Amino acid sequence: MAKRNLFYAQSGGVTAVLNATACGVIQTARGYKDRIGKIYAGHQGIVGALTEDLIDTGKESAAAIAALRHTPGGAFGSARYKLKGLDENKLEYERLIRVFEAHDIGYFVYNGGNDSMDTAWKVSQIGERMGYPVTCVGVPKTVDNDLAVTDNCPGFGSVAKYIATSTREAAIDVLSMKQTKVFIMEVMGRHAGWIAAAGGLAGRKRSDPPHVILFPEIPLDEVRMIARVKECVERYDNCVIVASEGLKWPSGQFVSDAGKKDAFGHVQLGGVAPVLANIIQHRLGYKYHYAVVDYLQRSARHLASKTDVDQAYAMGKAAVDLAMEGRNAVMPVVERVSDKPYRWRVGVAELSKVANKEKKLPRKYISRDGFHITEACRRYLEPLIQGEDFPPFHEGLPNYVHLKKVRVRKRLRKPFKVDA
Repeated sequence: MAKRNLFYAQSGGVTAVLNATACGVIQTARGYKDRIGKIYAGHQGIVGALTEDLIDTGKESAAAIAALRHTPGGAFGSARYKLKGLDENKLEYERLIRVFEAHDIGYFVYNGGNDSMDTAWKVSQIGERMGYPVTCVGVPKTVDNDLAVTDNCPGFGSVAKYIATSTREAAIDVLSMKQTKVFIMEVMGRHAGWIAAAGGLAGRKRSDPPHVILFPEIPLDEVRMIARVKECVERYDNCVIVASEGLKWPSGQFVSDAGKKDAFGHVQLGGVAPVLANIIQHRLGYKYHYAVVDYLQRSARHLASKTDVDQAYAMGKAAVDLAMEGRNAVMPVVERVSDKPYRWRVGVAELSKVANKEKKLPRKYISRDGFHITEACRRYLEPLIQGEDFPPFHEGLPNYVHLKKVRVRKRLRKPFKVDA
């Protein structure tokens, strides 16, 4: 069988372990010397494919690729760029195939969330139609943990560990300062409350922070929230709240709707913590502080979960192995075998069953009053934050790799403009 080149792209928001997946992809692909020629990466993800802005990973040393395992972010650049349906935007899909054909790319490994899995699925279809079949394999990635089929998503375990740790540490700080009565930590999670739920791991008893968790799945009842905050302050002298950015009013409108949309067409959220703080201050008069952890939660490689790092690498490796087996339009997934002891294995899902699907936090994982997690949720979450995998440190700071990112010479004469 003739060698074909492989193209790898990172998509959407980056994570603390996205590069661990890239490491798994590239190291595994390098092991298939008789099947895979060049290993390319897209600069800024799928945008790099459309604009023929390709990176030759073969120019990177084995040590540099190995160092990706402990480096956060997206080493090759990512992008929030969603390809529309085949009928609406056939030109972009045709352009992808033309670029793949020009560079003899026979394998496409796309690392992202549910929108990205939809793109990989569609590329697998149009390649056949255009007479240039490409083996397309998706790789799961999202801090939101909302991909269907897979038990959990690489990137989530490390965010969960960071949020649980930060909640516990901030609560100790708040308890030390008698003047502050309310602390609100805003976390990511547009439609699914998995990250908010992770805050619940910070404590076990009813008196332990966080005292209130606000989930996207539970509409905000302002009266009940105010009553709960008042009760906690009177009973414990403070109230620690973990709030999801995707918190909604009963009407369905986001509490923090900023009136704008991102590149994927999603509503741009403007910050739920200050909105909640103002409501509480107005109704109860309590002094408050809040924190919007934003990018910190997804970039904190220094506090990554070893379980998460191992799974991220395994998904990258499995993706290449699947491509070599001729499996098309599939995605490796994490299958949970048992909770205690925690055991997992690599499974396989069809992209059609993952694309554009969203897995929300089940109601059974949320307490009856809607303000905390259940024991079932704790059993699910706890294994995902286990183990430490510290990066190497130099002069007191994490030592992360910076790649050369040598570009591949363009072969198509006609440029392609992308509004990204």
